[in-house]
Amino acid sequence: MESYYGIDITEIEGFDNLHKPEGILKEIMNRAGRMFGAETYLLVNGSTGGILSAVSAVVRRGETMLMARSCHKSVFHAAYLNGCKTEYIYPEILEKYGLCGGISPESVRAKLAANPEIKAVFVTSPTYDGVVSDVKAIAEEAHRQGIPLIVDEAHGAHFGLDKRFPKSAVELGADLVIHSIHKTLPALTQTALLHVQGERISRERLRRFLAIYQTSSPSYILLAGIEQCISVLEEQGGTLCQQFFGWNRIYEQRMEHLRHLQVFSGREAEAYGIFAFDPCKKVICTGSTWLTGRTLYHRLLHDYGLQMEMAGQTYVTAIMTVMDREEGFLRLADALEKIDRELPKESAADGGRDGDGGGMPEPAMAAMTIAGAMEKEQETVLLEACSGRIAAEFIHIYPPGIPLIVPGEYFTDGVIRLLLTYREQGFTIEGMREHNRKVCVIGREQYA
Repeated sequence: MESYYGIDITEIEGFDNLHKPEGILKEIMNRAGRMFGAETYLLVNGSTGGILSAVSAVVRRGETMLMARSCHKSVFHAAYLNGCKTEYIYPEILEKYGLCGGISPESVRAKLAANPEIKAVFVTSPTYDGVVSDVKAIAEEAHRQGIPLIVDEAHGAHFGLDKRFPKSAVELGADLVIHSIHKTLPALTQTALLHVQGERISRERLRRFLAIYQTSSPSYILLAGIEQCISVLEEQGGTLCQQFFGWNRIYEQRMEHLRHLQVFSGREAEAYGIFAFDPCKKVICTGSTWLTGRTLYHRLLHDYGLQMEMAGQTYVTAIMTVMDREEGFLRLADALEKIDRELPKESAADGGRDGDGGGMPEPAMAAMTIAGAMEKEQETVLLEACSGRIAAEFIHIYPPGIPLIVPGEYFTDGVIRLLLTYREQGFTIEGMREHNRKVCVIGREQYA
């Protein structure tokens, strides 16, 4: 612990200033920019700080942003803090697996045509489960209307490091791209990068909001971690990628022989808006077995010491990165093969079970903006009795942090059923009260 105190400095002489970099931090930014092919800013408040800054830089108060309904909660928070209106695009759903698919360029085009007041487009690619949308085509649709595209590529900081990974959104033409380097690269938690390119983004506004949403006393431990991450990639990136794909090939070959569990590979491309799939994400679906996603999650954790990234109703997601070793790939393959062998033959009954729709609710009508709803007087009611009421709080499962209901939206019977199912399966639901029994709604006298 004492070694950390020795480097826990702040903006002392000779160590630069994150909010006005001219020395060593400027050099780190330049190295990162050369690596990713854009003008790059360092983030010590995670991708959240970058997302808040990006939205604030391009969408002014009262203006409209087109965004994927499957975005992380921080994008909705940006809309709230910025007081902007939102139009949503819903992803296509792979019912067989219970996963969200991609965002189609055609849906973006249709929304932009129907809503010419939109000032920016925001999508998440890859998703938490590794689904990649056609970012290049989406960027072209946005640029055709003269507006920027922001991409939350938090889980794709490794994209473009090797031609076998999907291309980065930077290379594909997005105007602003946010990377959580701590998720898939060798960096400390809370470290991230924001990349900007083109003439559609005001650098002055962007820097203004970066200074607002990030601390005025950035941790030099985190900043040193970013520099070390860049150095590792510069010196060893090719070797690390080569090792990853070698071990990954062995893992995938073994997964082809599973009888009951199903491994999602992204081969359903195009049919569900899936342009590509991140090989770092291992999505194991329970298929028609008696297992739920949470059951499989706990089996892997408690019986095999393997920590999954998340559990859905009918699947688990693991993350393997270029920093993982052969042992990790083999241990996961061994565990899944053993669990699969132990499942009874009747587990593979015809028909299977319906997935959870990727945790996405049915499209809901909004009565007011997010900011408008969150500023109203609130009351709590039983979940079972909230049909037709207007939500006053975000409700989501974390991870992945995609809101199941957004402030200002009406509670529908479909959303209520989804929340009841999550509650019955033992998920921790953020945003609900009194042991997941009650929800926050706008008082009826506030509807006007």
